[in-house]
Amino acid sequence: MHFFKINFLLRSLMVFFMVSIGLPGICIPENSSLPVLEGIIEASETVELGTQSPGIVDKILVERGDYVKKGQKVILLKSDLEKIAVRLAKAQVEFYKRKLERSQVLFQKKLAAEIKKDELETELKIRRLELEKARELLKLKTIRSPVDGVVLKRLVSPGEYVEETVQMLVITQLNPLNVEVIAPVDLLEKIKKGMKARIIPESPVEGEYQATVTIVDQVVDAASGTFGIRLRLPNPDLSIHAGLKCKVSFIGE
Repeated sequence: MHFFKINFLLRSLMVFFMVSIGLPGICIPENSSLPVLEGIIEASETVELGTQSPGIVDKILVERGDYVKKGQKVILLKSDLEKIAVRLAKAQVEFYKRKLERSQVLFQKKLAAEIKKDELETELKIRRLELEKARELLKLKTIRSPVDGVVLKRLVSPGEYVEETVQMLVITQLNPLNVEVIAPVDLLEKIKKGMKARIIPESPVEGEYQATVTIVDQVVDAASGTFGIRLRLPNPDLSIHAGLKCKVSFIGE
């Protein structure tokens, strides 16, 4: 009898010691009523970049594996004609501004009809709109990243002609990450949006990370008796890799 008590005490002390020093692979759920589940770590978003303006690729400023910031230039299309259009529209705006300024004296002295002043002001507004349009068309020749992420694929090369339907780059967003979990139906009322969970990725990533439940599917797969859960996992230093399996231990609300 004493042997069993001593053995139980030793095992309890061993588990306490292993948890205290943070030994890898140990996962004690905060909420013991919820089992530890398997999950997959995925990129939160994958963007396939195209163009609104057909043209010839001039420069590709990034390569596969490069980290890019939102708004960063990644591809330049040839834009000689668009630059000329901007200069032309700007020159026309300046011309009509000077013409309207020279006519101000005549308008003040009633030596020119009021309708002439209206025509010049309207013409200047039109030219300014044309300049704005030319600048917007020029902007379309510069392709920028819509997200912070990593270049997954480069699908074009300098000199290629691209249309609106052509994919040029694939960028994947790695901060934050998504953790996708398939859970048994008996947990449907126990997992709530906003709950926290501890994420333990498989090797080579070490350590524990905290994620938040963002989606709990309300439609159950009848064939398997399961439903889907998505968690949002912060990854500011990009130390966690997408595509890894992980253990998910729910902490509670």
